[in-house]
Amino acid sequence: MAEATKRKATGYDKYVNWKLLVIPVVLFAVILALPTPKSMQKVGTQYQVGPAAVVSFLAQELFQEKPSNLDQWQLATCQMMEQNMRMGALSKKRFLKRDAKWCKQYKIPVDGANLKRAMEYVDQNLTEEQYRATLQAAFDVRMHRLNYDELSEKDRAKADKGSWQIKVAMAMVVFVVFCFVTECMPLPGVAFCIGLILVFTGVVSRREVAGLYWDDACWFIMGSLMFAAAFVKTGVDKRVCLMMFKKLAVPNVRWITLIFFLIITPLAAFISDHALAAMFLPIGMLLYQNSLTDDIKEDPELAKMLMIAIAMACNIGGPGAPSGGARNVIMMTYLTDMFGFDIGYFQWVTYCFPFLLIMIPITWVMVNWRFKPRITSLAPAMKHLESEIGKMGSWNKHQIWALVIFIVMVWGWFTEKAFFQMGIYPVRLGIGVIAVAGAVAYLLAGVVNWRDYQEKVDWGVVWLYAGAIIFGRVLDKTGAAYWMAKTVVEFMAPLGMDQGLPLMLTSNGLTAVLTNLMADGPAAAAVGPITLNMAGIVHPGTTYLPFMAMSTAIASSFAYCLIIGTPPNAIVYASGYLEPKDYLRVGIPMWFIANIVLIGMTAVYWATRGFGGLPGF
Repeated sequence: MAEATKRKATGYDKYVNWKLLVIPVVLFAVILALPTPKSMQKVGTQYQVGPAAVVSFLAQELFQEKPSNLDQWQLATCQMMEQNMRMGALSKKRFLKRDAKWCKQYKIPVDGANLKRAMEYVDQNLTEEQYRATLQAAFDVRMHRLNYDELSEKDRAKADKGSWQIKVAMAMVVFVVFCFVTECMPLPGVAFCIGLILVFTGVVSRREVAGLYWDDACWFIMGSLMFAAAFVKTGVDKRVCLMMFKKLAVPNVRWITLIFFLIITPLAAFISDHALAAMFLPIGMLLYQNSLTDDIKEDPELAKMLMIAIAMACNIGGPGAPSGGARNVIMMTYLTDMFGFDIGYFQWVTYCFPFLLIMIPITWVMVNWRFKPRITSLAPAMKHLESEIGKMGSWNKHQIWALVIFIVMVWGWFTEKAFFQMGIYPVRLGIGVIAVAGAVAYLLAGVVNWRDYQEKVDWGVVWLYAGAIIFGRVLDKTGAAYWMAKTVVEFMAPLGMDQGLPLMLTSNGLTAVLTNLMADGPAAAAVGPITLNMAGIVHPGTTYLPFMAMSTAIASSFAYCLIIGTPPNAIVYASGYLEPKDYLRVGIPMWFIANIVLIGMTAVYWATRGFGGLPGF
């Protein structure tokens, strides 16, 4: 472990490389100094002025009054409809499912009595067709009828602020991606720079920035690294590792990485990829550390190969089922609310799970091709583990507590959402809170002390992913992600990429780029409405619509290239064996291959099978 700790520290021993850092700094300044494009100005108007304009339109349409003259329940009705429209939830049924918790989440002030009146009004006075038509008209107000040149001085100032925020976000993309790829400054330092940039440019206030850094995913990464430290200290990781691989006749590294893919990838379709990465991280580290010999004291390629295999196995599994990620549910919801097409859970699995079956062997071959370890046989590692476990003897108290707490924690990860929906839990816990609760339980049980956490947890990775969270949120909230999507789609239209498979290829590629910069859900949410609306125009009522929804969801899982692209990437980075460029070695070719596989599967398997009796496109 001493050797591993030393290896782990070297990534943070580097100082700033000013010869490289000056490049993203200059690019950042140049982008901010450039004139604001009209398209950016338009999106800034939509995001900053649009919500109030839509509420005003709905107030006039429904109640023939200005928003300032409405009763509280009437204003709440308009605000709730506007928020639903922004989310792509255009059906009356979706509105009637909203509750006080939902309103609180989106900062819509309403009490129980007024919420009930709002629901009754919509239920009794608007048919499904009228409700949908009203929101479609409201959507048209926000997207097409708002003209920057016709705005009042006050609204124009808001629009200018919105376009400035988009420009800052785009400049920040250039700065952050360059720093992550070149490692010209320590990566946790880049994470802090994100917050500093946003405060200095006025995008967020000093009071807001601290809260933006924390998210359930950050808590999960922190808690999972803490329980991994407990596993390593007690030796439970050795027992689990031996149980998994001792039956292999030839424990070759190729077969061990294949087992990673065969176990992790299908599971990732049904449970959290975060959890799977956290569970397998100590196993991968243990395999490497016990494979080293007196002749080969270090084999970086082997360590990288094992870590990348775990991350990639997690990343390719999510599209297999709706439960594999929020992106899948988002696109299913968009499709239902915008066009009335439903994709069932099992139906999704039959269309999308074959993608996993194709990607498993391809990704396995790619990982084994891109990394060439000197150590190929892990038989000595298995023998070493058996020897160490023999010295341990039977399970001791700390090992039993470590395993029991871990099992309870995993059970919580699997059930917390369902139990909350069933009313068993009064509040939604989230996987992050459960992970940190498990880490605290290890302290209470005496399995670890705080010194173990302080020395064995890579706190830099926690801050690194916290920076990724605020980075993705800014791209989403400012409209920068939407502006990128809209710009690319409009640019590709004159090239004949505005219908059929070319449009789908554009959508998939764009989503796959964005998902490396932000969370998969917001990436799908940014691209989905644009491409689904185009699909509804060029191929209305055909199989193209559900195919576009599923392909956008799948493409949002292609976060193979950057550490910040997905939690599994950040979790395995905590091993200390990886550099940012190692993700690119597999991530770039797999990004292209995955897009080719997806469009090929659409053209062959999906098109041949069809969808629910709908005509083809």
